[in-house]
Parts: sequence; structure tokens; C-alpha cells
Amino acid sequence: MSNTYDAIVIGGGHNGLVSAAYLARSGARTLVLESRASLGGAATTESPWEDAPHLRVTRLSYVMSLMPPTIIRELELDRHGYKVHPMGPYYQAFPEGGSLTIYEDDPARTYEELAKWSKKDAEAWPKWNAWLEGIAEVMGPLLTQVPPNIGSKRPSDLLELAKLVWSQRGINVRTTADITRLLTMSIADLLDDWFESPQIKGALAVNGVIGTWAGPCEPGTAYVMAHHSIGDVGDGQLGSWGFPEGGMGGVSAAIAKSARSFGAEIRTNARVARLLVRNGRVQGAVLENGDEIHAPVVVSTLHPKTAFLDHIPRTELPEEFVRDIEHYKTRSGVVKINLAIAELPNFTANPSKGQAEHHTGSVEMAPTVEFIEAAFQDARTGRPALLPFSDGVIPTTLDKTLNPDGTHIMSLFTQWVPADWHEAPHTEELDAYADRLIDLYDQVAPGFKASITHRDIVGPYEMEQEYGLLGGNIFHGELSLEQLFHMRPAPGYADYRTPIAGLYNGSSGTHAGGGVCGIPGWQAARAALADKRGLKRFRRT
Repeated sequence: MSNTYDAIVIGGGHNGLVSAAYLARSGARTLVLESRASLGGAATTESPWEDAPHLRVTRLSYVMSLMPPTIIRELELDRHGYKVHPMGPYYQAFPEGGSLTIYEDDPARTYEELAKWSKKDAEAWPKWNAWLEGIAEVMGPLLTQVPPNIGSKRPSDLLELAKLVWSQRGINVRTTADITRLLTMSIADLLDDWFESPQIKGALAVNGVIGTWAGPCEPGTAYVMAHHSIGDVGDGQLGSWGFPEGGMGGVSAAIAKSARSFGAEIRTNARVARLLVRNGRVQGAVLENGDEIHAPVVVSTLHPKTAFLDHIPRTELPEEFVRDIEHYKTRSGVVKINLAIAELPNFTANPSKGQAEHHTGSVEMAPTVEFIEAAFQDARTGRPALLPFSDGVIPTTLDKTLNPDGTHIMSLFTQWVPADWHEAPHTEELDAYADRLIDLYDQVAPGFKASITHRDIVGPYEMEQEYGLLGGNIFHGELSLEQLFHMRPAPGYADYRTPIAGLYNGSSGTHAGGGVCGIPGWQAARAALADKRGLKRFRRT
């Protein structure tokens, strides 16, 4: 009976751990199966350098936002070590001279900074933020709503659709138009409607393309910006982000402690080979070593292509569903570069000795929309970006647990390389790509390149092979319009349920996935708990 449980969760990333915590909290005897030797998935803190094991980096995901306070409260994450340091300002130093700093919590200073480039844009800034806040009032709550099965004639589905429509009864014609524009426009076109300064538009375009196989001129990137701009870390600022103490692995560790406190069992080095399915119902999982583990409920938090095409015989799934998952887009072109630096960069535009305020937020290399678009077009034509763009942060300016000897860690989330680079390591080409990006930072902060003592380059191939991020896509699937809300990951299956009874989908490839938010894992557990037939044996002992 040691291999019989009430529920199995496949994947020990943050969503899997959230799902396990909620299932165990309900009284279910719950087991988490993680293929790697450590937990966290992409939300991981690691020591990548053998000669400097004391230096830890947030190897893939690198900043925190979007996790609902409900999850933090109900899983008692603060008690288990969850702590987030709100980030400092946005900072961009320009190769041609000058800089731009945006302070989310200081309108007066931000006005002065924007006015250096355009007084008109400085005047437009508060109106832009008010517009975004209005959008967030509508779209924010949708992140935690289960998408209805649009088009279904079943009474229960029609009722859910009616509830959604009723919840939006306060939306007027203007708001509907704004949301439509947001979903369909490029971030470049949207910013052209609001601002004139190339420097300011470059700053705001970054959130529209993070982790996305699309340049800022592609339709739909305006929504990606909105997705990254909704949420806060407890300071009440729209789109606020923060550095979790202990790195992103600290978030996963806190959730794992919560799950264990409720009684969940967690096994690492336990790779699932396939699911046990009989007569359309899941009955457990088979590990690569041959062990069978039985449970009437399974939550998979793996990439949808892995969960459905690798772990389940296609004959057990509807043909249309299989076709939808096969066509599910999961391109990326992202390269994560982690640097250990002996000293903080000293920018020509804002000279400093030691730590300054502009080191504590994002340290960008995205001067203009055209710069970012050129990087994408390079990759689209099959070559790595000549001038990559970078969303950089130095978390050690606020989280001292990562640099016990005072060495700083700079985390660069960069784009793009060709979409097919997930098929091979491309080691030498990635080294050259990293060299070019480092040279860009060295232009605006002379001596930066010489300050680097270690570097760690994680390309799409390693993301796929080591972390299960197919295509190197950090969202378990692109955030394009045809893969959002009721379409994610497939029409008719956006409610975290699947064609297999007792099997639930809690990956980032479901609605609200993208970023370390825990919502998919939470919703998958809620769906399982709501299905009394599957969980009739659950009871607290």
C-alpha cells in the first residue's frame, strides 16, 4: 500500500508544489513526483560554478509578481520563509549618452526623468498609468477565474458563461474597445498612440516581448505587456516586481515546506514514464524505473505536449484534442545569462561608487523599439541577434543571501536566438552571443566586462533538456491570442480538467500561466477537489 495515494502531482515546480499543498491541505494523501534532483523547476536557485559553490543564482526565472495574496495566505508562505524585496526603479543607459530612470513609486521624479526626453510624454505618463489601471481592474480578476467552455450547449457551461458575462456587466463601450485593442495590437503601435520619445517607448516595449517569440511590432504583444503589468508584491503598485529572498528557489522552498506541513510527500529523482489509464480514467503513474504508483487523481504540471503526447497513448485521447496539442505553439529564442561580477557597473551617464539606487531595479539594454525589433528579425531569419536585448537585474543589491562574500550576481534575461536552437546546444554560438551583449553593457558602463568573474549561459536546448521547457519557452506555451483564456491549452479544456477522468492540468500552459504565480496549480487542485467522484475518499485523519 506504500505506493497507493489519494492524489499524485507530477512535477515539483512551483505550480506542482502549490497544487500538492492544496490537495494535502484538504486531507488527501498526496505524492509529488519530480524528475530532477531538486525542486522548483524554472523557479530555482542554483550554484552553477564548481569553483565558486558559495555563489548562487536564480538560474531561469528571476523576479516575482502576480502570485495572488490568497495563495500566500492560505498556504502560510510567510511562515515558511517567503519574503520578497520590492525592486527599485527601471534604468536604461543609452549608448549615445544619457539615461532614463522610471520610479514606480515617485511620480515627481519620474516626471523629471521623462521630461528630459519629452515633456509631452511626461504629461502623458499619469494618463497612461490610469489607463492601465482601468484595464487591470477588468483583466486582473480574470487571471483567477476559470475560463468558461465557450460554445458548449451544456447547461452547466452556459451557466458559467452567464456568470462571466454578469461579472463584467459594468464594462462600457470604451473599456470593451480598449481591451480589444490591447488583445490585438502590437506594443509598438499601442505606444505610438501614447508617446513620442523613442527612449521612453523602448522602455515600455520590454514587457511586451519578455519570453515571447514575437518582436514589438507583432500583433498581440500589447497583451503580453498587460500580462506583466498586472499584480503587485504587497506594496500596492501596479505591475510591481520583486526579488524573493534566497532567489526564486526560495519561493519554491517555501511552497514545498507548506506542502510538507500539510502532509504531502515529495520524491525527487522520480521521473514519470507514462500514466496508467484504463477505460478513460487515470489510475496512477509508472516511473522510469518501472515502479507503479496508484491514485484516482493525478495533477500534471508538465508542459502540455509532455503531459498529453508523451505520457498518454494517443488512442486514449480525442483526435481533435491531440491535434490541438500537437499544434500548440511553444517557440521562444530566450537565452538566460547569469554573471558573477566583482563590482557593480559604473555607468557613464550616472557615475557611482558602489551601490546606487539604479542598481536595485531593472538594468536594461533595450534602447528603442527599433533596437528590440531588429533583434527579433535577426532570429526570425535564422541567426542569433547581432545586438541582443536584455532585461537585466542585480538581485544581490537587495537580497544579500545570494552573495555571502560580497560578489554581486547579475541576471540577464535576453532575446533572441533562432526558434530551432532548442534542437542542439549551439555552445560556441551562445558564447559569442553573450560576448556581444556584454560588450553592449560595457559601452555604457566601461569596466563592466572586466568585472565579470564567472558566467553561466542557459540556452533553449538546456532549458528543454534539463528543465522540460519545450522550445525553451518559459510560459509552457506562447502567450499569443489564439492560446489565451478559453483556448489555453486547447478549446474545451481550459478549466484545468482533461479528456481523462481524474487527470488535471496545472501547468503554466493553462490560463494565467506565465510568471511565477501559482494560479494554474491552485486551480487544478480546486478542480480536483470540486469533483467529488474523483475525491470521494479524501478525508482528514
